[in-house]
Amino acid sequence: MSIEFILPDIGEGIVECELLEWLVKEGDTIEEDQPVAEVMTDKATVQIPAMHAGTVTKLFYNEGDIAKVHAPLFEMQVAGETNFSESTDKPVPTQKEEASLSLPNASTNTHVEDFILPDIGEGIVECEIVKWNVQQGEEIVEDQSVVEVMTDKAVVEIPAKHSGIVHTLYYKQGDIAKVHSPLFALERAGEGAEQSHNNDSTTTKQNPVKKGDANSDKSNARIDTGKWQEGSFEAPVSIPGKVLASPAVRRIAQEHSIELASVKGSGKKGRILKKDLAELTQKTAHQSTNDVRNKQATNVEIAQSQALWSPSFAGESGKTRTEKVRGIQAAMAKQMSVSVFTIPHFSVSDELEMDNLIALRKTLKPAFEAQDVKLSFMPFFIKAMSLALNEFPIINSQLNDDADEITYFHDHNIGFAVDSKIGLLVPNIKQVQHCSLFDIAQQMQTIIEQARNGRVGNEHLKGGTISISNIGAIGGINAAPVINKPEAAIVALGKSQRLPRFDEKGEVIAKNIMMINWSGDHRIIDGATMVKFNNLWMSYLQQPEKMLMYLK
Repeated sequence: MSIEFILPDIGEGIVECELLEWLVKEGDTIEEDQPVAEVMTDKATVQIPAMHAGTVTKLFYNEGDIAKVHAPLFEMQVAGETNFSESTDKPVPTQKEEASLSLPNASTNTHVEDFILPDIGEGIVECEIVKWNVQQGEEIVEDQSVVEVMTDKAVVEIPAKHSGIVHTLYYKQGDIAKVHSPLFALERAGEGAEQSHNNDSTTTKQNPVKKGDANSDKSNARIDTGKWQEGSFEAPVSIPGKVLASPAVRRIAQEHSIELASVKGSGKKGRILKKDLAELTQKTAHQSTNDVRNKQATNVEIAQSQALWSPSFAGESGKTRTEKVRGIQAAMAKQMSVSVFTIPHFSVSDELEMDNLIALRKTLKPAFEAQDVKLSFMPFFIKAMSLALNEFPIINSQLNDDADEITYFHDHNIGFAVDSKIGLLVPNIKQVQHCSLFDIAQQMQTIIEQARNGRVGNEHLKGGTISISNIGAIGGINAAPVINKPEAAIVALGKSQRLPRFDEKGEVIAKNIMMINWSGDHRIIDGATMVKFNNLWMSYLQQPEKMLMYLK
């Protein structure tokens, strides 16, 4: 069975690379995980390993060419067709079915081709089928949502690459699908479909499109990368009840809690464009947007409450219920186990006086609300942490698995835990060192709304350098947080309490106190360094006016 190897994500934000050297040639027999090519990005030189054992049948680039991420790199004949089928969980096709998947149908002038599940996030190799949005025999159009899948990070919609009729769905709801394996088969009508297929499998590979080519950018934007060139394609037909919009438009709508079904598209066939959403950002639309947000938040709280307390086994002694650990819960179980068993944790605790911070937030809150942004205490904690990291870069570093190299990060990508309806997520704000307090609050609001719906973008879930866990939001006072490996430190914030304390004169006064609990990687951070860092961080929070010194 011949398959194409799709060049996977090879670094955050990287969309292309230079092919430095082929480590194999056409006709070579290779093993699984054997290095096939050496490529160079703008960050590093990387070797690309084979996913399967087999024979190399075609190399799509010459040395020195620019290869595109998510585009075919080489073609190979997989050794042991049965084993490959088992590894991808795809049913073994009969000889007749196999022929129909590779050849045009002469009687109806149609062509059936497999849709290969592309990379849907860095390091993700499989996903769970949550919901099919189409049925076998249904006619669909390019960019139409076909299926919702859940990875260990988020729920993602997979759109169709072409228009046609759904021929076969290879998985059922609840099945685990493998990245780079066939997800469904699509029957495409007419000679144009066959020609398009031939172009996809030959011309594009032999003559790779260069940087800036619209077709290349479009093919690389199948999963919502936000780089879709609007206007480069319009759906040939409109489907009742289906919303026509590009992935970039859908992402914008999701970030602003806009129901696309209620938007009148100005594009052809009613397609919704970015400018249609821009009109909804007028002041008259803010109230309706807030109503949607409040409704979503309420639904999430209800769902979380039900999840915590159901199902009930009252009066049914002796009964049990067993469920498979999947998705976010499974990822968290593995991540926490690896962290605890590989990182020697140590803890530092302290009391944070919140009175000045509470007063400042109260003063700034109306100005933020005027911009339709909620101001919580978290943006202050995040910005103060970034300022403190400037003085203690070791806290913003990571130790490799062999414990022989430390990587220091210039960017402060600060994560914050969110209790979403699909489990604990830790999205992060990128480059906090360049963000204002308003920037942080605005980004947090968008990310939290996405996370609570289980649809936070993968770009927010990777690349974190340090994390904050706010247990106080649900009532906790103290905690010993587990480090979010490979990061070196994490802090847990307790709830704020009004407690009696002594002032400088020895008199008892009321103070708003929050317990702070740090966990650090004792291989690279010592106790004295952590205490000094915490003291500096808390000084910015207890006297928040000090942060004005660093405004740019």
